[in-house]
Amino acid sequence: MNGICGWVGSEISIDASQDNLTRMLHVLSRNGGFQQRKCADCWGVGLAAVNDGLIDIHAGKEIVSAIIGRPHFMEPELELVRLQKGAARTLADVFASVGEQAFAKLSGAFGAIIINPTRRSAAIAIDRMGVYSLTHAVAGGSFLFSTSCDAINAHPDACPEIDVQAIYNYLYFHMIPAPATIYRDYRRLLPGEYAVFETGSIRHGQYWSMRFAEGERAPFADLKEEFITELRDAVREASTGNEVGCFLSGGTDSSTMAGLLGQVSGAPARTYSIGFDEPGYDEMNFARLAAKHFGTDHHEYYVTPDDIVAAIPLIADIYDQPFGNSSAVPTYYCARMASRDGIERLIGGDGGDELFGGNERYAKQYVFSLYENVPQRLRTGFLSPLLAKLPIGVPVLSKAKSYVEQAAIPMPARLETYNLLDRIGRERMFTPEFLSQINGDAPLLHIDGIYRSSSAQSLINRMLSLDFRLTLADNDLPKVVNACALANMEVAFPMLGDGVVAFSARLAPDLKLKGTKLRYFFKEALRGFLPDEIITKQKHGFGLPFGHWLTKHHPLQGMVADSLRQLKGRGIVNPAFLDDLITDHLSAHAGYYGTMVWVLMMLELWLQKHGQLNFRISSDTGADQV
Repeated sequence: MNGICGWVGSEISIDASQDNLTRMLHVLSRNGGFQQRKCADCWGVGLAAVNDGLIDIHAGKEIVSAIIGRPHFMEPELELVRLQKGAARTLADVFASVGEQAFAKLSGAFGAIIINPTRRSAAIAIDRMGVYSLTHAVAGGSFLFSTSCDAINAHPDACPEIDVQAIYNYLYFHMIPAPATIYRDYRRLLPGEYAVFETGSIRHGQYWSMRFAEGERAPFADLKEEFITELRDAVREASTGNEVGCFLSGGTDSSTMAGLLGQVSGAPARTYSIGFDEPGYDEMNFARLAAKHFGTDHHEYYVTPDDIVAAIPLIADIYDQPFGNSSAVPTYYCARMASRDGIERLIGGDGGDELFGGNERYAKQYVFSLYENVPQRLRTGFLSPLLAKLPIGVPVLSKAKSYVEQAAIPMPARLETYNLLDRIGRERMFTPEFLSQINGDAPLLHIDGIYRSSSAQSLINRMLSLDFRLTLADNDLPKVVNACALANMEVAFPMLGDGVVAFSARLAPDLKLKGTKLRYFFKEALRGFLPDEIITKQKHGFGLPFGHWLTKHHPLQGMVADSLRQLKGRGIVNPAFLDDLITDHLSAHAGYYGTMVWVLMMLELWLQKHGQLNFRISSDTGADQV
């Protein structure tokens, strides 16, 4: 594990400051076996870090600063200073000159803290794509911050009260979207955001946001050359200074990373793949194809149901709030395999779909958007009434009716028409007491706010903007970062390098999604570099066959039964629904309903692992918390 924690607050003794830091550090380091640094004084300022290899701290007379990650400065003059004095010292000097805009001068993945002990003020920020996470809270007159909510909870001023709405949002999204957290008064920074605490109050601002240049055009050959150069430079930067390996799922992104890693290192890339002995889930053949094509030093591991049973408690514990992406399990085993091989940093291909248009729903929404070209009067006055009268059971007519019904739903709500929670139904799934305390429309309002705040004009770029937040920063990156942390593995994401992101912003929308052709430019630019079979394959990834294994693996069934039995007593989910979920729905559609079983199980196990044994919903007092 690595991380930062600290606070700015009321004046306390040096001994009290050191005690507070020790408690917070103990949580961050988990087993206490990592390097630690503390910086505190009697003026109510504390700063601590775990794992100095990724963290730089500068304790100056007027400013205390810290950076987690491996960022550099975009201006050559500042980069030279960084190489001489370190990132934290350089950031402190720049901040003294230009304030919060100092964060905009950083490039790469980072979390940053600036503290002025005399003024008892602080500024925190994270990188542009949200690889790193920082959470903050104000409690007892103190500004508390950390890379983990768990460390904030360890401070004596903290008030970690579970937010009932966050539980609903988790069950809707299978994670809790930023800036909210599982705790009512804790706030997580958004990508490219900073927070400043001074004179007892907090203000937030964006030092960076994605800006699309949708009208730019350039010859394909020039774009291809620039694109591959940016990718190669990003892989080179990500592979410097450590024993480096590469995730390899056999998809376009991980295969590209593996191929480029071999090029920049001048040696066979060390690649790591996960397989499943379950029809429809194993893609090891594509990983082997890429490994053979690029001549990598390839390593494989097949995850078993027993592995899942062993990993579930660890996964529930490592995340500082409920997290329901089951792919964290194979990611962990892949990182653990690499760690045992002596690898210190793994390169991941995350971000390619969100930058270059690779998700299937993008093509689907393009097809639905064509209906918007039909005149409104014709849609509402003729087509909709006609389709409503058509007989049921004729396949072609049924598809036409379904198409019109979905196309009539405005974006971005149309993206959620297959949401599992909505398909099941709130009243059927939740207790009346729980429903009385939440806003069921909040998730869609959140999605709508992100979608409409985008600077993009095209449909594809608006969807990408939404996925930068919900799919990438809130889901995929925490999945990989935390699963790797569990295996004591650093991870880097070259696809999210600033040069690659800037290139994506300038790429014409129809080169990302050309009709219904996903990743059009990406695939054409890499044709000849990647095997044709990988360019044309369907997207898959590290999907876990949890539902299918649950129907036949007794230890897994026992773990699920125990967790859902305890969840019944919390007043969140209707007990009858939980019974039906296991006895009826799972056997009818193991893959589909297995996802909901996983999400509910991980909620219960997270509550147990994070000291919420007595949390329950009460009709009289709301949520009872301990």
